Amino acid sequence: MNDVRELLGRAAEGAGKPAFSAGAVYAKAARIRRRRRAAASAAVLAVVAAGAFTLPRTGGDEDPARTSVASAGPSASPTDPAPDKAERLAALLPADVGEIEEVSLLALIKNATPEQARTDYLGPLDGQYAFRKDGGVGYLLLTLMDREALERKMGRPADPAEDLCARIGQEPARTDCVREVLPDGRTLTTWRDTMDVEGDDSVRWGPELVGRLAQSDGSQFLVRSSTGFEGTGTQGPLLSEPPLSRQQIKELLTGPGVLPKG
Repeated sequence: MNDVRELLGRAAEGAGKPAFSAGAVYAKAARIRRRRRAAASAAVLAVVAAGAFTLPRTGGDEDPARTSVASAGPSASPTDPAPDKAERLAALLPADVGEIEEVSLLALIKNATPEQARTDYLGPLDGQYAFRKDGGVGYLLLTLMDREALERKMGRPADPAEDLCARIGQEPARTDCVREVLPDGRTLTTWRDTMDVEGDDSVRWGPELVGRLAQSDGSQFLVRSSTGFEGTGTQGPLLSEPPLSRQQIKELLTGPGVLPKG
């Protein structure tokens, strides 16, 4: 089953059954300060946009807390408060990826409450993010799964050396698969997915780039760089291209920012 559909299916199954997590889906409400940075060639200033926050309301129609920030390279001075997840992710990406906002797809599409949408995350930047650029809205889903979680999901032992590209012919919607063994022994596989699949969701997903980084301990990073969706809960038109390119996915997954401490 498609990973996005599995994720959204949990809202219906878990209604009224809150899950608890040390890494909450929603970023804490905090003010994002404007920063000024001097460019090496001229006094060009990059400004981190001030984010607007929406906290859950009391009652049955809670809105997810959301944080919005423009990507602007390395963050904060020592006097600034600790950056939230959207800001930390933005600091790892080029400025031209657009404005980044942490969201919950379960809340957007299935109208799930914060408790129903809460998820256990292993990585410091794991989560779901909206990317706003040129009038469109795409999404990035980043998840680290340990060996035990992978084996429960697949129903078989995890194999770090598995060639995911060998399965592409069995998946008509998936094309342009590239498998790369990195110098440290990890394996990065990326491919395109048209998302042209049938389902009972009230949304239509646009094309996306998918990346999986298999690690020697059996854990695995999954990132989905989606052009967005149309239908229930949509936040805007599809992007013309996935928010992160294949190279940007590689740089994000192989960098230290996505790894748990220790």
